[in-house]
Amino acid sequence: MISRRRLIGGTIAVIGSGSATSLLASCGSDTPTTQLADLNVVQRFPQMLVPGEVRAPISLADVDGVVTVARAASIPATLTARLLNAQTGDLIVEGISATRHDEGLEAPYWPFRFTVDEPGIYTLIVDGAQDTGAAVQVSERTAILVPLVGDPLPGFDTPTLDDPRGVDPICTRSPEPCPMHDVTLTEALALGKPVAYLVGTPAYCSTGTCSPAIEGLLAVRDRVGDAMTFVHAEIYTDSTVSTVAPAVTALNMTYEPALYITDATGTLVERLDAVFDAREINEVLARYALA
Repeated sequence: MISRRRLIGGTIAVIGSGSATSLLASCGSDTPTTQLADLNVVQRFPQMLVPGEVRAPISLADVDGVVTVARAASIPATLTARLLNAQTGDLIVEGISATRHDEGLEAPYWPFRFTVDEPGIYTLIVDGAQDTGAAVQVSERTAILVPLVGDPLPGFDTPTLDDPRGVDPICTRSPEPCPMHDVTLTEALALGKPVAYLVGTPAYCSTGTCSPAIEGLLAVRDRVGDAMTFVHAEIYTDSTVSTVAPAVTALNMTYEPALYITDATGTLVERLDAVFDAREINEVLARYALA
């Protein structure tokens, strides 16, 4: 059984720091004078990456904690970075840019994207920030068990309002469950439409990103209507948060949340891990002309 610690452990960490940094900044530390040069890079992605296009969202932190939206006012909206081979120090990619995303989030993030051809250990260095950077592990495709872009998204009979399949509650969104439990993932994939499948728990997500993720997805759902099918599955079987739900083990997930986006054939075109907002979801849909 996957424990809660294993499920979410390692998803968010400060790379190069001697101790973990809390996602929540200390009280009274919000100030508009935060300087990029004083900040460390915070990894906001699990190491479930393979050669090809890599998505590596990061946040920024200092001794007071991760920089909040208020404290980010003096940080450039667009950051640039370079990718180095961690063993040799060779430059792999330079001039990578990412724009700040923070819709519905307490801490903004910058989703860097770049292409890596070979498995290996790399370091993402944000220009102007502390040079410890974020570790990026790119593995062989055969070493990663979660569904990968380009593969069919496997169907699963997720809990629905008509058949909770032993999961109670089937949605921990408050005050009302989300309206994404009408059909199973298996049924959604058979409809011949793009699918957005969210696995996450709004009530019990320790990283504080699941609730904003589900609200962001609902905002997108309201915009695109029935052009796309939206499905949500919880992480745990009940409110004791002691047993991982079958929907999680079916995808071999060891982190939360994750959003799987397919085209009309059920082929996975994007997997957003750990942190994402409505703006980034819309950007992905526009990129693949899905909605």
